[in-house]
Amino acid sequence: MKIGTLAKKTGLSPHTLRYYERIGLLPTVYRDSSGQRDYDQRVLNRIEFLSKLRTTGMPLRDMQRYAELVTQGDSTAVQRQQLLEQHRQQVRHRLAELQSCLLVIDKKIDGYCNGSHTITDTTGDPK
Repeated sequence: MKIGTLAKKTGLSPHTLRYYERIGLLPTVYRDSSGQRDYDQRVLNRIEFLSKLRTTGMPLRDMQRYAELVTQGDSTAVQRQQLLEQHRQQVRHRLAELQSCLLVIDKKIDGYCNGSHTITDTTGDPK
């Protein structure tokens, strides 16, 4: 598929796709006889996975490291697993933080629903 089609499927701009290719996040892309990039399903799959990593806060340098390890082949499977396990732990920690924040927000909303808030509330706590 051409870059415009891939951009529509992924929600990434053609500029971002070329940037990802340039910094090594994407595998080498086949070019047709006119020199245009012709992306295949594995590139789409890679972008979808990278999108998940980005959404969960993985730094770009770690995404690049992961892509580099994939390119090196099966001998790096353990290193890739370790990288993903470390990231998973960070995601779990962030989820716990967000859950704690959600509980505070829910409590605040409950205070409003029960009429226990005041106009002078400046601390964020229902009075």
